[in-house]
Amino acid sequence: MTLQIKTLAQYKEAYQNSVENPEAFWAEQAETFTWKKQWDKTLEWDFKTPDIKWFKGGKLNITENCLDRHLETRGDQTAILWEPNNPANDVISYTYKELHAEVCRAANALKSLGIKKGDRVCFYMPMVTELAIGVLACARIGAIHSVVFAGFSASALADRIKDATCNIVICSDYNSRGAKNIPVKKVVDDALAMGCDSVKTVLAHKNTGGEIAWNKDLDVWWHEALYDQPTHCEAEEMDSEDMLFILYTSGSTGKPKGVVHTCGGYMVYTCFSFRNVFQYQDGDVYWCTADIGWITGHSYIVYGPLLAGATTMMFEGIPTYPDAGRFWEVCDKHKVNQFYTAPTAIRALMAKGDEWVEKYDLSTLKVIGSVGEPINEEAWNWYNEKVGKGNAPIVDTWWQTETGGILITPLPGITDTKPCYASYPMPGVQLVLMDADGNEVEGNGVEGLLCVKFPWPSIIRTTYGDHERCRQVYFSSFENMYFTGDGARRDGDGRYRIIGRVDDVINVSGHRMGTAEVENAINEHPNVVESAVVGFPHEIKGQGIYAYVIPNQSVADEQAFIKEIRKVVAKVIGPIAKPDEVQVVPGLPKTRSGKIMRRILRKVASGDVSNLGDVSTLLNPEIVEAIKEGAK
Repeated sequence: MTLQIKTLAQYKEAYQNSVENPEAFWAEQAETFTWKKQWDKTLEWDFKTPDIKWFKGGKLNITENCLDRHLETRGDQTAILWEPNNPANDVISYTYKELHAEVCRAANALKSLGIKKGDRVCFYMPMVTELAIGVLACARIGAIHSVVFAGFSASALADRIKDATCNIVICSDYNSRGAKNIPVKKVVDDALAMGCDSVKTVLAHKNTGGEIAWNKDLDVWWHEALYDQPTHCEAEEMDSEDMLFILYTSGSTGKPKGVVHTCGGYMVYTCFSFRNVFQYQDGDVYWCTADIGWITGHSYIVYGPLLAGATTMMFEGIPTYPDAGRFWEVCDKHKVNQFYTAPTAIRALMAKGDEWVEKYDLSTLKVIGSVGEPINEEAWNWYNEKVGKGNAPIVDTWWQTETGGILITPLPGITDTKPCYASYPMPGVQLVLMDADGNEVEGNGVEGLLCVKFPWPSIIRTTYGDHERCRQVYFSSFENMYFTGDGARRDGDGRYRIIGRVDDVINVSGHRMGTAEVENAINEHPNVVESAVVGFPHEIKGQGIYAYVIPNQSVADEQAFIKEIRKVVAKVIGPIAKPDEVQVVPGLPKTRSGKIMRRILRKVASGDVSNLGDVSTLLNPEIVEAIKEGAK
């Protein structure tokens, strides 16, 4: 197995080795996996282009490492444990043997539908086991999976299908979420009507059995496609740098970008980070509450845990259904040892009162984690005291879709923890803080722009179909650096605290939302001339979305107008992007070159109007007063 750090001295030694001789360090981790052919060169890299290759020339299949290599030693151990939306329904579990057989059946079914190595497969599914099985089946045959969170709108789904030119969409009939049944297949049908010509098949999983429209030329049932398929499927030989998946993430420009991860480096890093960040031991039950539609679900529900031979839990429901004790009831029921969730969920449950946590036995928890956004001190303390009972260290993890795995985190029971600090870099992660002029900010007790100066194995390789965009967004701000887009502070002891995005991206409930994307959606309303979107502090979501909207004609019923705007955004992007606050304004503060002064808008949105700085150089300084008045 890959190295599992146990002491502070071992962490310091591993970190030093990983910086002084990164190739030897990562080659040692990689050697613990099954390779069809050993690599010729551990690392070749150039951040200018960018061109990064780990384990060059190596041949493997990631699913042989997730499944086949565990069959002899842990074939009868539970691999996936699935907890349904409705607690009255049955829990489903798959042993490693059963999961291997099911993945092979699904892989054979995909092959029978004409899917082959290099084809793109779009998933738009709820959190059912078939999603994990389908993703692994793609990896088995060398098809590239692109999972789209099943809360995005038809239009957002269509954009992603078209960008990746997917050959097939795999979905469910409906999604059970709390008390609601959401029509997933209908969203797919609506998306396909928007000109997704590359799609030849829709593979539909019967989840609720509700009525759905059926196109006999396009639609195939999952259970029929898998029926009678053999439980053996030879794993496709993949190059270390072959694409494993595309995952779309919001950018500061309107169009979502397809982040590409490849087979070898991603495998090595997700397993290494999983074992170390969660200190997983044989026999533990690990639960990450994320959705596989996000990177957290890819790396820390599916790949990382299965590579490490863990028991990983999938959860279909929401934290407050049927009541606010659901998370804690599930932890008690399954004797969960590692629990990983988002600050948004923690804050929402904290607001419901301590009695919901105190009802349940959480004594089996050994590590509790936080992901998606920085966790505020009040929520950190509540999580530590009420959930961890002071016995389960909090790993406040920082990473991104583009990093593939966790880059900054405490190691539980090994390094110290401090509220609001993601803490220390993982071995192999060489962090630097830069100032706006491109100089490194050295020493401790400083702030700057967070960059990484050396590649780690699971770093982004490209943005699908647009390599130049990848270069510009991540590698052009500072010479020979990967720029994260975040500002950070380094304290006196070298711990890192993430201050937040420095570009036009808002972190809503741990999900990145490009302001341009939301503005584009708002501007589709026929009575909107222009809009500007900023983030503002939100006590549950971390950041909320605040929209300033200039109407075309005067608005008689402002509340109805605001409702319409929210509806348009939900339709274009999905309910997740609906603005929390909409302010109708006569104009926007602009510089003489026509640039919107977002700094002023952010201050007004957060209620801080005491010092808006010098506005006299604006093209229209009088508009600032009107916006301030309207905000009251």
